[in-house]
Amino acid sequence: MNIGIVCYPTYGGSGVVATELGKALALRGHKVHFITYKQPARLDFFTENTFYHEVYVSSYPLFDFPPYETALTSHLVDVVKFEKLDLLHVHYAIPHASAAVMAKQILAMDGIHIPVITTLHGTDITLVGKDASFEPVVRYSINMSDGVTTVSESLKKDTYDLFDITRQIEVIPNFIDLSRFSKQNREHFKTAIAPNGEKLIVHTSNFRKVKRIDDAVKVFAEIRKKMPAKLLLMGDGPERINIEKLCRELNLCDSITFMGKQNQVEEILSVCDLFLMPSETESFGLAALEAMACELPVISSNAGGIPELNVEGVTGYLCNVGDVATMSEKAIYILEDPARLKQFKQAALARAKEFDINEIVPHYERFYNEVMSASKK
Repeated sequence: MNIGIVCYPTYGGSGVVATELGKALALRGHKVHFITYKQPARLDFFTENTFYHEVYVSSYPLFDFPPYETALTSHLVDVVKFEKLDLLHVHYAIPHASAAVMAKQILAMDGIHIPVITTLHGTDITLVGKDASFEPVVRYSINMSDGVTTVSESLKKDTYDLFDITRQIEVIPNFIDLSRFSKQNREHFKTAIAPNGEKLIVHTSNFRKVKRIDDAVKVFAEIRKKMPAKLLLMGDGPERINIEKLCRELNLCDSITFMGKQNQVEEILSVCDLFLMPSETESFGLAALEAMACELPVISSNAGGIPELNVEGVTGYLCNVGDVATMSEKAIYILEDPARLKQFKQAALARAKEFDINEIVPHYERFYNEVMSASKK
């Protein structure tokens, strides 16, 4: 197949999933064209089957804001025509699905039919999509897509609950590349961070309020009362300044390291003991899956799609959003007994293997073929 993938090129979950899916499809012999305004962060290698098309946005004095959706639509029309794409797979509803639907309609005027598949990732439905100013466009774009997928049953339910959707939605979960995300021998790194054998706790996110990083810090503070430990915070974003302030207030600055955005996340995860995800909502919890693949148990909230990944009492524990006391209690319970910690680590890896990219990508290939066959009728 000759596939166009539209995504955000950032470190966020939707961009990561879209890029890793495209890379996997290219390795399986499909031609994959990434179409976005900047080379995706995870597009770290090219093959003979991988192509990148940058969307340029012109600046005119007339426009207060760059018209990215219009530029993207025009670029999609151009790429579909001249690369002879078989389908467009767009990730995140705004503005990608609406741009793809418009491009599809423009191409139809020239006798070119291009199926559009939209994958919903979470905040495009639960946050952006709920905005009254976007709702009609989101609803129309989903209903006019030839195929729609979500990354969890929870997000599928949210989509039906929040919008008047007439199209059937397919659930295809997020996935993990176990050839990359696996526990690596980085003892020298661990010794440098935890020279006295401290337990290493880790959290990674885009540092938005919804991630409740302050809860992660508060849980860590309770862990520190019971055992020597350090906290690694990966990522960056608008909440960082508030979290730094909280660390000072709790007198934890010497035990918490802000690591910023990291490309080799798996190397850091490999030396840690426990992953914290206290999010207010998660459509799936990709960061937790990456941690589990590196043999980390997960203490998480029970929000959104996380319970579809983190198995209560097996790979970690699920707690109510904001319940710092229970999260702390469960974290200490896992960490205080080496044999118990090892058991949780083994279970986390076993669960992660169920989401192996080689198991999930064929579901996308099947869905592509189904959509293309149906759209020809």
